[in-house]
Amino acid sequence: MLDDEYYMGLALREAQKAYDNDEVPVGAIIVCENKIIGKGYNQVEQLKDATAHAEMIAITAASNYLGNKYLQNCTLYVTLEPCVMCGGAMHWTQVNRIVYGASDPRGGFSKLTPSVLHPKTQVICGIMEDDCAAMLKRFFQSKR
Repeated sequence: MLDDEYYMGLALREAQKAYDNDEVPVGAIIVCENKIIGKGYNQVEQLKDATAHAEMIAITAASNYLGNKYLQNCTLYVTLEPCVMCGGAMHWTQVNRIVYGASDPRGGFSKLTPSVLHPKTQVICGIMEDDCAAMLKRFFQSKR
């Protein structure tokens, strides 16, 4: 069984794709029974779609793979704490676990009380947090 850091490393590779395409560098991986069934990176600018977040793209890929709208036995790995929109999508998919790297104190789902997530969803934060935050910091510094 592979661990959370391994999969977060893969999510960081997805984030690098976003960075290379001048998108906010967020990457996501969805794993079910130790198999990657969905992945994505931010493509908001490329697709001219405000909903084209890494998590949303990964959810669509995973749902297509499973042929099911529910991701109850799945874990989402994402480099940045999901926003409220993505948290809501994860509520509806009933994803089992969310593992994220860097916190988002301005736009993350954890700002909402009660939580937007499904009550059975387990959340683990801070996995490879420094690496995830460093990529975001580098990206935004280059924009200033």
